[in-house]
Amino acid sequence: MAEKSKSRPRSGCPVSMSLEQFGDRWSLLMIRDMMVRGYHTFKEFRESGEGISTNVLSDRLRTLEAAGILLTEPDETDARRLNYRLTQKGIDLAPVMLELLIWGAKYESTAAPCAFIVQMENCRAQVLAETYKRWRERDSTPLIPRFNEMPQDNPMRNSERRKR
Repeated sequence: MAEKSKSRPRSGCPVSMSLEQFGDRWSLLMIRDMMVRGYHTFKEFRESGEGISTNVLSDRLRTLEAAGILLTEPDETDARRLNYRLTQKGIDLAPVMLELLIWGAKYESTAAPCAFIVQMENCRAQVLAETYKRWRERDSTPLIPRFNEMPQDNPMRNSERRKR
C-alpha cells in the first residue's frame, strides 16, 4: 500500500498543526483510552463502547503511529498480535486530555459524576502525576473507569450544577 504523503500545514499556528496530527474525535478517544483506561489492543479499542468501525480504527492507529504519538509492540504472549503504547509525545498530551475532560463535563451533559470531575479539577497535579507514573511503569490499571460504570452522584446536569 502506498504511503500517504505528508500534507502541507494549513498555517504555522501550533493549534492548527497539532489538530492535523490528532484532531479528529476517534484519535482523541483512542489516546484517552490508552492514557486513562489502560487499553492497548485493537480489540479493546473496538469494544470501547464508542462505536468506531474497524477500518477507521485501523486508519487512526496508523496515523497516530506515523505522527509519533503511539508505537506498536509485539504482544508478549503472541508475537502475531500488536499492542499499542503512547510515546513520550503521546503521554505529553495528558494535560490537554485532562482539561478536555473537565471542560466537557463543565459545559455539557455527561455521564461523568460531578463529584468525580470536581475532584479531578481540584487535584490536577496529582491526576497528571499518576497518569505519568502508570505510563512509565506500563501499568494498564484504569485510571478512570468508564463513566457509565460509575455511580452517579446527582442526575442534575454537570453544567447546571456548576452554575450554583
